Amino acid sequence: MPESDGSSRPLFSGALSTAFPLRFQDVSEVRQVPDHQEVFADPSRDESLIFELLELKHDVGDQGSAVWFLQDLATEQDAGQCMLLEQSGVIEAPWLVYQSTPAVITTAIGQMGISKGRQGRDAQNVVRVYLANLRLKEVNTDILITAYEPILINPLSESATTVGSGLASSAAEAGVMPMAEVFKHAVSSFKVHDWSLFGNA
Repeated sequence: MPESDGSSRPLFSGALSTAFPLRFQDVSEVRQVPDHQEVFADPSRDESLIFELLELKHDVGDQGSAVWFLQDLATEQDAGQCMLLEQSGVIEAPWLVYQSTPAVITTAIGQMGISKGRQGRDAQNVVRVYLANLRLKEVNTDILITAYEPILINPLSESATTVGSGLASSAAEAGVMPMAEVFKHAVSSFKVHDWSLFGNA
C-alpha cells in the first residue's frame, strides 16, 4: 500500500509546519546543523528534506531565485556534473500572507554529484535536487525547502553501506511516495503559525 502524504509536522518549535511522510525523521541534532536549519531524512533510501531560514537576498530577483540558490548550493558543496533540469516562474502563495502581502515562490530541479561529509569528489553520489524558495519580503526572509533524491550511489560513498551502490531503487519498487511528490506536498502545505520567529514581524 503506497504511503500517505503524511500529517502536519512542526518546524522550528512549532512556529512553522508542513506535511511530509513519517518515514522522514528529524536528524538535525545528529548532524549538528545550524540553528537556521532543520533536517529530516530517510536513511533507508538516503533521501532528505532540509528547511532553511535565510536573510532575504535583496540583490537576487524573484524570477530565477530558486536557480540562484541551487547554483549557490552546488558551489558550496563542490558539486560535480551540475545540470539544471527544470525551473518555474514566480508563483504567488495566497495561503502564506503577512500584512496582506503574499509570499512568492520559485522552484528549480537540478542534478549534481555530491559527496557525504568530507569524502571528496571520488565518492560523489549523483542526486536529483528539488529546491523551492519562499520569499517572505515583509519579514526580510528567504525560506529554502530542499529535497535530495539519490539517482546513482558511488561504491566509495558512505551511503553504499546503507543502501548499496549502483542505481537507487525507485519509489514504486519500495512502495513509497516519489520524492518529487514529497517535495511538492511539503511546499504547498507550508504554514507560518508564529510570525515573531522572523524577529522583525
